[in-house]
Amino acid sequence: MSSATFVDRLIEALGADNVIAGKDIGTRRVCDWSGTPGAQPIAILRPRNTGEVSRALAFCHAHGQPVVTQGGLTGLAGGANLRGGEVALSLERMNALEEIDVVSGTLTVQAGALLQVIQEAADAAGLMFPLDLGARGSCTIGGNLATNAGGNRVIKYGMAREQVLGIEAVLANGTVIGDLHKMIKNNSGYDLKDLLIGSEGTLAVITRAVLRLAPRPAAVSTAWCGLPDFAAVTRLLNTAQAQLSGGVSAFEVMWPSYYDYVLQNCAGLRAPLESRHGYYVLLESVGSNAQRQAEEFETMLGEMLEAGVVENAALASSESDARAFWAVRDAPSEFPLLMPELIGFDISFPIADIGLVAHQCETMLRERWPTCVALVYGHLGDGNLHVIVHVEDAPPGTAEAVDDAVYELTSQWHGAVSAEHGIGAKKRAYLGHTRDAGALGAMRAIKQALDPNNLLNPGKIFEDRGAA
Repeated sequence: MSSATFVDRLIEALGADNVIAGKDIGTRRVCDWSGTPGAQPIAILRPRNTGEVSRALAFCHAHGQPVVTQGGLTGLAGGANLRGGEVALSLERMNALEEIDVVSGTLTVQAGALLQVIQEAADAAGLMFPLDLGARGSCTIGGNLATNAGGNRVIKYGMAREQVLGIEAVLANGTVIGDLHKMIKNNSGYDLKDLLIGSEGTLAVITRAVLRLAPRPAAVSTAWCGLPDFAAVTRLLNTAQAQLSGGVSAFEVMWPSYYDYVLQNCAGLRAPLESRHGYYVLLESVGSNAQRQAEEFETMLGEMLEAGVVENAALASSESDARAFWAVRDAPSEFPLLMPELIGFDISFPIADIGLVAHQCETMLRERWPTCVALVYGHLGDGNLHVIVHVEDAPPGTAEAVDDAVYELTSQWHGAVSAEHGIGAKKRAYLGHTRDAGALGAMRAIKQALDPNNLLNPGKIFEDRGAA
């Protein structure tokens, strides 16, 4: 059957209002932010509810038609991109916030809801949805769950999977898995929720979720710190976690390479400190009692300054100050404009190793590509390191060579090739650097069991085109 004939039958089966095809696709963006090549879909499905998703997938399954689910298209691994010949399943119309249960501390949502809208709804109810990342205004909760997103607050609240109590999803053949429970304790058989979170749309399409909300903090303390060395960085982290009753809600570390670059190249940023340091830390802690929180935070910071662990610090005295600090850390959103051919890495290691790994990585990059821009920063409290590399006028094959070098180093240090962005199409050749043959075989067996015809997001996670 030709693609045109299939699309005609798709429209007949699902209704013209649910299918965009041909010239009507127009200039719609159908690729994520990764820069990974992508193709146009033969059609875009736009269901409004789980029932319509089920009918669409059942129809595609019956005709052997591959489907790629798309959310906000803010991913950085090519996980939502198409290879050619697929149907795109957009959840943009499934954006309802269905129920806020203040007593249970839950929010039931459709998968197309924007993360920022969810955050604002939780805040209006006097609660908090802890998951947060720079793309909050564009990314959808379905994409966040499909990639098990991390972001700025993992150190205190955990990854996306820790924010979910129940999930509803649709398998490749249209079967609905309904598990929208609100209980924290639920050991009733296999946890399909945790299996589907992080599966990048290769096992099922997540349609709805019960999100776990947290108490909204009464106080937030934020400081920008300059430190002499990595030992001081880890000592500050351990001291803050031990002494602050509210714990550490963010611990963002920036190497001088990153700090100097963003202040020189990103408009509107203000240097939090006039002095220069070996490392810069954005430290945040939250609490339920404003006075106690402020006293504990200032006392701990004072002790660190007196001990020489922190060489200099700026304490945010207002929300405006805190936003200015975070603006320096959130500057990577401008990197694609400043460095269109950038090569980005989202890797993770044990916290104790990160200082040595980062030094070795920077040294290696500058030795092999002397003119490159190499920037290092990350969510140190959870072991997540980001590395940005840009080689001006790079010859063909440079990106692949840089990938090979950084991921080989990651393997040597027993790190993870993807900390929070998923594998997608971009990193599938390197999955074996983190997972052994036994684990890869188990993953393929799960894929084969749930999607035997390899119709859901084919060519993602696994290097080969097949599921087995």
